[in-house]
Amino acid sequence: MDPGHSRVPSPSQLPASFSKYHHPYFTLAEVQYLSEKQRGKLSATQEEKARQQACGFIEAVGSKIGFPRKTLATAQNLYHRFHLFFPRKDFNYHDVTLAALYVSTKMHDTLKKPREILMVSYAVRFPELAAKSKSVGGEVDMDPATAENDRQRLLAVERLILETICFNFTSKMPFSYVIKIGRKLKASKKLIKCAWRLTIDSHRTLVPIMYPPNTVALGCLYTASLLATLEPPPSPLVEAQLDSRVATILKEKGDWEQTYMAEAEDLEEIAHVLIDLLIQAAQNPSANTSPRTPASPSPHPSPRNQHLSSTGTPQPQPIPYKADQLIRLKIMMRQNEHPLRPQQPLGSADPSELYNGNDIAMLGRNQGTVRFLFGPPGVVGQGV
Repeated sequence: MDPGHSRVPSPSQLPASFSKYHHPYFTLAEVQYLSEKQRGKLSATQEEKARQQACGFIEAVGSKIGFPRKTLATAQNLYHRFHLFFPRKDFNYHDVTLAALYVSTKMHDTLKKPREILMVSYAVRFPELAAKSKSVGGEVDMDPATAENDRQRLLAVERLILETICFNFTSKMPFSYVIKIGRKLKASKKLIKCAWRLTIDSHRTLVPIMYPPNTVALGCLYTASLLATLEPPPSPLVEAQLDSRVATILKEKGDWEQTYMAEAEDLEEIAHVLIDLLIQAAQNPSANTSPRTPASPSPHPSPRNQHLSSTGTPQPQPIPYKADQLIRLKIMMRQNEHPLRPQQPLGSADPSELYNGNDIAMLGRNQGTVRFLFGPPGVVGQGV
């Protein structure tokens, strides 16, 4: 990496005014460049472990409070986006995840005060203290000075998160697309439920900040149809035939790409990311997972019973697939997939040209004037 791109300008070199554009999605080349830049000395495996730990913490705290799925999913997206611009070594993941959760509550009108979120997070982080608590909700008796310092850090990180999204509070979720497109493709209810669970888990990856929600939904339906081949066929064979038809349609390029505004190559890449996540969960059963179905009880204890639990972390659901099955499925997919399209950032052959210098140096600073625009260059001014 060119050292010139990582050099942060001094305050005297910063311009008096600057425009920062909101990028709703990032290409693979951009994600790889930005992740490597903020990863520091961590390996890719260590970075993935830290990412899953943070997403599990958001899941635990948010579920204990009772936030809807859209709030949790958006918080996980905000966490991923934050660490495309800020080094992991400079921030405690508790501060970033709770700030992301707080911003997400504002975006979806499920607002909670920072102190309320912090109190629940203490119960998740320190279950032994929550078990000794005499309050009905199991609220941990924390030192007021410690709680106030944590609240101040949460608010400081909140500002940085707001700047990374350019104060754009628009958040489009793929969940409704899963149901609508699944019905349109005549998928079985079982397949749609599996795709819904995969959509929940997709927010533990960078997929939702790389693809629009309709493409994410199609990718999860395609992955669910592939996973259905690993399970014994249901008693009505008609369902199995309909589900296999979904995989056949989405695997090949055709008119559906124009209908649903997606491409087969993107669906294959999403499927690989999700199957990699399932392999990781199958090889590490202690990893936190999402509820098995939309209608199933959450694996997280309810707020009124949390103080009776011996552990603050939720009990994970078993993965219904074996790692070797999933690895064989990936091999089969690689043998029959479409050629990869050239990966490059939008409007530039070098991602560092889009994300260096003032674009990042002005984040979190009080010097100069920054105009936050709700779209990427070339789009702002055309209805944005």
